[in-house]
Amino acid sequence: MKKGDFKVLFIYPNTMMATLVPLSISSLSSSLKSKGFTVDVFDTTYYKTEDISFEQRKVDLLMVKPFSYKDQGIEIKKEDVYDDLVKKVSDFKPDLIAITIVEDTHELSLSLLDSIKDFDIPVVAGGVFVSLSPDEVIADKNIDMVCLGEGEEPLVELCGKMSKCKDYSDIKNLWVKKNGKVIKNPLRPLLDINKLPFIDYDVFGKGRLYRPMFGKVYIMIHVELDRGCPYTCTFCCAPVLKELYRKNNCGLYYRRKNVDRIMAEMKHLVRKYRPDYVNFNSESFLAKPIEELKEFAKRYKEIAIPFWCQTRPETITEEKIELLKEMNCNSLQFGIEVGNEEFRNKILNRRDTNKQILKALKLVEKYEIPYTANNIIGFPDETRELIFETIEFNRKINPRTMNCNIMAPYKGTAIYKYCMEKGYLNKNSKVHQVIDGAELKMDSIGYKELKGLQRTFALYARFPKSEWPKIKIAENFDEEGNRMFEKLKKAYQKKYFS
Repeated sequence: MKKGDFKVLFIYPNTMMATLVPLSISSLSSSLKSKGFTVDVFDTTYYKTEDISFEQRKVDLLMVKPFSYKDQGIEIKKEDVYDDLVKKVSDFKPDLIAITIVEDTHELSLSLLDSIKDFDIPVVAGGVFVSLSPDEVIADKNIDMVCLGEGEEPLVELCGKMSKCKDYSDIKNLWVKKNGKVIKNPLRPLLDINKLPFIDYDVFGKGRLYRPMFGKVYIMIHVELDRGCPYTCTFCCAPVLKELYRKNNCGLYYRRKNVDRIMAEMKHLVRKYRPDYVNFNSESFLAKPIEELKEFAKRYKEIAIPFWCQTRPETITEEKIELLKEMNCNSLQFGIEVGNEEFRNKILNRRDTNKQILKALKLVEKYEIPYTANNIIGFPDETRELIFETIEFNRKINPRTMNCNIMAPYKGTAIYKYCMEKGYLNKNSKVHQVIDGAELKMDSIGYKELKGLQRTFALYARFPKSEWPKIKIAENFDEEGNRMFEKLKKAYQKKYFS
């Protein structure tokens, strides 16, 4: 079989209307295409797989300004997602199915694979959930292989061997079912991300690049600057992957692309997709050395498209913020998470102090760069009083928007292990969405109370304390509480989202 005749169908089981385009599949697609393989994607983003879309839930929780996709002609598909997948497989006739899985979409992933099991096409699964919980994933009867860690090199090698009908059970990074057993191959050294082909969004189509930002919908490209993170938050997968590679002597997980590579790729993407907006995909944009940032800031003037990125308060200096302002940074995102610094240190392994965070955000406000404050409630052993310390901290700052998610104890992370040790979770517990987190069985606060505080978080943080008795009513999901929340929600949107 010629390489061009070998077909790979990616399945992207996504939370409904969560419109960030996955860099993982886009990178894997470009790697396969560069070697002559034929690639297509089945993407569930616009199918009705939930009662309410991800973005609408954020609107309802006052995390984002209301918006509409209607002008772009985007709406929820009326077709059945399983019927369409069957048709896609029947028409495309792939030789390999590659599915990416995160814990939030694990159940959807398995149901999608079950709907096409009669085609008897080999299936390889990858994604962060696979790397953190490979035994659970490969146990499914419809999954033949799993890929741990980065997939560009192992997937190219797999397709090469399959296209030549060669044995592929020895490929590094892959666990392969063979003769009733699972062959667990070792990890390979981490690749040089500067040498990867440019990202491929063609596989999703240009219409998939639309993304809402503060009430408007933009064509947005996502540009990978680095992989990994130099920090060790207990609720994040990055330190787990870092340790996985370290103990297998595979190299340093945190790697940055050089400025020449970034600029070349960006110019290519800008010419091809004509974006209105750029999202720099980096766990902490300003963690890079100042000289590297200066070079990038100088070169970025060749493009100058508005962008947003996320970083950490402890990476902020006035010099760096001045550079961001010159670069046309239109939005920043910061993780505050919790307002009690002792709790933040002990439970989250976050060493930044409230004074440090406040100083950093006031610098951002001084330069008039809009920002989002990310908060998480529902950590193990957290109390209502601790949550109100987070609210009080948010009252001291002036973000354009603020997010409040419920803690998601993803399997494999340090916070997941802590919750299991304390008996707050059982082995069958699942994270549904990052908005919802998971229901911990702890005495300090109940899940229903957390949901009430989540939907009123921005109200408590913004409105005068004279309104707090009304907001307390709005925490309740009864008729009176819902009516009060809708009233306060309209007032909030009028004042802060007009």
